[in-house]
Amino acid sequence: MKLAFIIDPIHLLDPCHDTSVALMEAACVLGHEVWITQASQLSVVDSKAWAILERVEITPIELVEKRWVAVSPWYKLTERLNVCLETMDAVFMRTDPPVDVPYLYATYILDYIDPRKTLVVNSPNGIRAANEKMYALQFTEAIPETIVSADKARIRQFVESKGAAILKPLGNKAGEGILFLQAGDRNFNSIVELSTLQGRVPVMVQTYLPEALDGDKRIILLNGEPIGALNRLSTTGEFRNNMATGGTVAKTEITPRELDICQQLAAKLRQDGLIFVGIDVIGGYLTEVNVTSPTGIREIDRFEGTRLGQQVIKWLDTLNS
Repeated sequence: MKLAFIIDPIHLLDPCHDTSVALMEAACVLGHEVWITQASQLSVVDSKAWAILERVEITPIELVEKRWVAVSPWYKLTERLNVCLETMDAVFMRTDPPVDVPYLYATYILDYIDPRKTLVVNSPNGIRAANEKMYALQFTEAIPETIVSADKARIRQFVESKGAAILKPLGNKAGEGILFLQAGDRNFNSIVELSTLQGRVPVMVQTYLPEALDGDKRIILLNGEPIGALNRLSTTGEFRNNMATGGTVAKTEITPRELDICQQLAAKLRQDGLIFVGIDVIGGYLTEVNVTSPTGIREIDRFEGTRLGQQVIKWLDTLNS
């Protein structure tokens, strides 16, 4: 297969952590062509999506004393071509959020790939439809009590009724801007005003789940089916469990309740073309559905001895055989 990956600058990626690198490495190991580009290198010419692609070869990382180790340099760039993306078997959209105007324009360009010729992972239309905070709201049996609002009085009423809540900006990633709200906090007005840009931008407010102290579970789904999970734990003095905020990771199992949540999502994810997804679960409740560049498979592989990247690429290969 010939695979294209739309990623952030490759020299900024961490081969021992980034899922994009794990997927590219897996494709190389399995003998496929791997090409990379950035969103700024996409174009539409004659109503077809094109990109300036560079072929890349990835040297696999190794597990040494329970930690991943990469050689330096861990990648090699060779050919550079201007290519119609329909000549690829699949295109992976793996640019990190935020989903801002340039990001959205990139998804519009990817709409000009004929899906009968080339699979886009994840579907550009699905990415646009699935705000990573808002998308979960349609699964009412899976989520904690939640409101989305820019109205300070409504947010105050919700927090006072729950005692404590978590405020999340709708467009951020990796725990950025997430705040703990408590009834009676003298900073409440300022927090809400800053987060909503003086009432102009809605935010998500969820009832606080005390089980967050036991971790925030990331479950990876491939075509709606769970293939692995890890637990993320906060550091001392930090309520957020995200790896990007210094959280640690631990081996975990997927519970029957979490399997049920995955089943609730499966049909909708497939319908929306959301093939590679990471969901976040706290205390048996779905809190987010990550569709842009979900990560975690390097950590799962380290704990479980798996090669989830290869599982994804082999699944993709079955579609082309």
